[in-house]
Amino acid sequence: MGIDERNKLGEILTESGLVTREQLADALVEQSESGRKLGQILIERELINEVQLHRALSQLFNTPFTDLSIIEPDPIVARTIPETMSRRHRMLVLEDKGDALVVAMAEPTNIFAYDELVHYVKRPIKLMLADENDIIRCIDQVYQKGDEIQDLVTELSAGYQEFHKDEELPKSESDVPVIKLIATIFADAARTNASDIHIEPDENVLRIRRRVDGFLHEQVLNEKHAIKAMVSRLKLISNLDISESRMPQDGRFNQVINNVTYDIRISTMPTQHGEAVVMRLLNQATGIPSLDQIGMTEIMVKQVRKAIQRPHGLILVTGPTGSGKTTTLYSAISELNQPDRKIITVEDPVEYRLPRISQVQVNQKIGLDFATVLHTALRQDPDIILIGEIRDRETAEIAMRAAITGHLVLSTLHTNSAVSTALRLSDMGVEPFLIASAVRAITAQRLIRKICDKCIITVEISPGQAAWLKELMGERASTITFKKGEGCPTCSQTGYRGRIAVHEILEINSELAEALRMNDFRAFENAAENNEAYVPLLHSALQYAEEGITSLDEVMRISEWID
Repeated sequence: MGIDERNKLGEILTESGLVTREQLADALVEQSESGRKLGQILIERELINEVQLHRALSQLFNTPFTDLSIIEPDPIVARTIPETMSRRHRMLVLEDKGDALVVAMAEPTNIFAYDELVHYVKRPIKLMLADENDIIRCIDQVYQKGDEIQDLVTELSAGYQEFHKDEELPKSESDVPVIKLIATIFADAARTNASDIHIEPDENVLRIRRRVDGFLHEQVLNEKHAIKAMVSRLKLISNLDISESRMPQDGRFNQVINNVTYDIRISTMPTQHGEAVVMRLLNQATGIPSLDQIGMTEIMVKQVRKAIQRPHGLILVTGPTGSGKTTTLYSAISELNQPDRKIITVEDPVEYRLPRISQVQVNQKIGLDFATVLHTALRQDPDIILIGEIRDRETAEIAMRAAITGHLVLSTLHTNSAVSTALRLSDMGVEPFLIASAVRAITAQRLIRKICDKCIITVEISPGQAAWLKELMGERASTITFKKGEGCPTCSQTGYRGRIAVHEILEINSELAEALRMNDFRAFENAAENNEAYVPLLHSALQYAEEGITSLDEVMRISEWID
């Protein structure tokens, strides 16, 4: 959008009374400095909403607006133009009316894009205005990679029918199909914001599954022979042993996907039908969120900041695998990362790379385990130590002795709640007096799916849900209205889009510490329940459901993980 169009958009918004001249001038200053779009800046400042922006743009461009978030595009019609043109100019063919093509564009006044479109289709064009993000989503949906992946797998399998592990690896020319296939799989995963990719050989088929918002989505391919070439290629770029297929291996590599660098962690495992591969994708461009951005309430953020600013003590973050514990730890470490503090991390593996911090990755094969590294780390004069996970008694005791001798220690533990963490440490064999003396705060967390804001509706709860809520909340349960996602193209008909963390934080006060010291876990539980500052995890999740951020179904789902 040019300067004249920005000024005209500003005039439309001020004349309609949505923004003042002063607010517009301030936003224009930010726009000139950042290069970002004026409308987006005004939305972020909560001066206008998306509907108001679309109305103003429709008036500016003299073009009707179409809401693509509620439209399922026809892939055959949309592919009238090539994907490169569609992406480059942010345009999508919506309908073929015979005498003209209906095309949605983010900027209908882009003369160069319009001329290229007309020259390519050689048809009359009827333009519609659409939100740019919705156009990109529809393009991703229309030009999805499923068919391309199947074609590449078929091509690759045909060339590798006789491939055996003891034969010489294919030459680089023959590697081209597998390179294309892996790049396409990564692109498809990035398009859907997948956190993990599973490549699994079955008896007669090959399964590729993507984990999106905590749930796996499967694509079944008829050619299983391609797995050998894919695993060899992935091992090669991960610096793993290509000739070894009988033992599990772990590695990592970087992959550029759509001009964004991803850190990929890879794990291979021999199965009955061949080697299975799981890869975790970490978008390096997103960075580490602050404590304010990970889903904690304002009160909880204050509690965590109070805990991590102590000069010594043990802070534990607990929850099942994949609940975001590491992200929470790094959010805390990022706030503590100052020139006057020496920070050492001991991890398996190192997930985020941070400046000024000494990060060590354990290596069990050479005896470099958590306990060994911790013994050495304590001789490096640290102020703060981050331990990726407490897995055994020895690591737990070293961490606690470090915490009571002047170090701040942060770590994770696999428990279902903050209260059950103390019992877990005791089960490991840690002495009660050590737990009471070292632990300063315990936070437990889960990730829950957020309702898609494009298809959110009010829902009537079932009798079973009503009974469950009444038992949990009493008569107040009948006064709450709940929401859910109906399902739309934006959320791939799931009703959910994205995830948010829910937390509970238990600060260890004198009463709790005394119960731990006396090895009385019943008294510990009672003291926690009577602690006014302690809000159980389930109640935090219910608060999100009351606010319409998540559904009651999600709350009930995570309740099965909570003691």
